[in-house]
Parts: sequence; structure tokens; C-alpha cells
Amino acid sequence: MGAQIRVYRQRIRSVSATKKITRAMELMAASRVVRARSTVLESAPYTHALQRALSALATNSNYEHALTTEVANARRAAVVILTSDRGLAGAYASGALKESERLIHDLRAQGKEIVAYLHGRKAVSYYKFRDRPFAAEWTGNTEKPQIERAREIAERIVEDFHRPTDEGGVDEVHIVYTRFNTMVNQEARVLRLLPIEVVDPPPGDRDGDGKTDILPLYEFEPTAEEVMAAMLPRYVTARIWTCLLSAAASELAARQRAMKSATDNAENLIKNYTRLANQARQAEITQEISEIVGGASALAESK
Repeated sequence: MGAQIRVYRQRIRSVSATKKITRAMELMAASRVVRARSTVLESAPYTHALQRALSALATNSNYEHALTTEVANARRAAVVILTSDRGLAGAYASGALKESERLIHDLRAQGKEIVAYLHGRKAVSYYKFRDRPFAAEWTGNTEKPQIERAREIAERIVEDFHRPTDEGGVDEVHIVYTRFNTMVNQEARVLRLLPIEVVDPPPGDRDGDGKTDILPLYEFEPTAEEVMAAMLPRYVTARIWTCLLSAAASELAARQRAMKSATDNAENLIKNYTRLANQARQAEITQEISEIVGGASALAESK
């Protein structure tokens, strides 16, 4: 009985130590996700302004850039998958990977060859474990992405998009990321990055937000074509940057929830083990009292 009590007490100490770790990780994720969420919101106006400028360019110019031109009979499709470097974030990474598998299945059903570009160690491990090929990988700082990483990814996929298919290029680019909606709601999404779809908002809704607005009248210097050629690569970088920020905020929010759940489970385990240890201790005391009473009775009868 004493050995059983020692086992329970050892488990309580072990779970308590784990609880301290999960609680610390929960607090760290909670402090970081607030900043990550504000960064996502702050990046939205820049991307929105670029989109409005591109809409104005499309309205005032008939110029067709390579990044906006649809490829007839596309044969190779690139899939950029954004995951995390670390685990302990619930189903965050698996959700993005499952969404990428669904996308890849649909693209292969269309007869397209898949070229994967991986961001985050989780995606890299997933592909290496299954011995799947991929074109490029980027790891490190998935919780706190830098604009340089967005530029690096954008330069690589734009370079491959310009390259002929027979020389290893791609005809279209999709990106799979986790969109940050709220602190408790994040969802894996697919965005077609290239060719860029410059869609004009409907009349009276130039912002695409349901509100009546007038598209600004731009004057382009030197020409609309040269401005578009300079803006489109920036737009690709901005979209990737927005996806990286949203994915980072989603990762931190998912980790906060996962660590809170782990902390709550640890508290329940400690309560259960404490109750079992108390029951074992009470049983041990009852047995000792019974032995004492029995021994006293035996002595009395022997006299």
C-alpha cells in the first residue's frame, strides 16, 4: 500500500512539472498572438491599396503581363504549403497539410503535375517521411516571419513561373495557408497566387466590401505598362507576406488553445491522483488500525 502511495505522489510531481511547462507556453503564446494579430491587421491596408491600384491599371490599360496571363493547357502547378516549425499547436499543421492534399488531388485529377514548395519543418518532415520530392524549402521563424522571407519565396516562384515548363517551370501557383479569423477560429485556405487575377469590383462597389466607393483616378508615369511591370512582383510579395503573417497568428492562437487544454488536463490528472493517493492512505490507515485492534484482541484472549 505504501508503494502505491509513492507511485501516486511521483505521478503528481511529474504532472505538476509538465503543467508548469504548458502553462508557461500558454502565456508566451497568448502574449505573442496579440502582437501577431495586430500585425495582420496593419498589413491589410497596404495589400488593399496595391489591389486597388492594380484594378485601376487593368481598367486603364490593355497591357497583358506574364504574371496575369493564363496559360493554355497548364501542365505543371506549384503548391506552396505554409506550416509551422514546431508542434504543440493542436491540429494547426495537420490542417494545412490536409488542405494541401485535397488541392493536390484536385489538380492531379485535372492532369497537372505537382511541384511542392514547403515552408516550415512540419511540411518538410511530412514530405521527407513519405519520400516525396519538393522544389524548395524554407524553415525557421514561422512564429515571427520576416519580410525578407516573403521576398525570397516570391522571387523563387516568380522565377519558376517565368521559366518554360519544359525547363522545370510552372504554369500556375497556389498557396495553402491558415487564415486567422478570430482567436478561436482559424481555417486552412487555398489561394491561387499566379497567374494574378485582377478582378474589377462591381460598379458602385469598387472596394469589394459592399460599400459604394469611387476608384481613384491615377496618372501613371512613365507608362501604365511599366508601372504594372514594377507593381506585380510587389503584389506577389505582399500577398505572400500577408499569408505568412496570418499563418503565424493562427499558429500562436492554436498553440495557446492547445497549451490551455494541456494545462487543464494536467490539473484534472493532479486532482485524480491526489484523490487516489488519499484513498490509498485512508485504506492504509484503516488496515493499520484493524491490525492494532486485532493484535490487542488476541493478547486479551491469550490472558
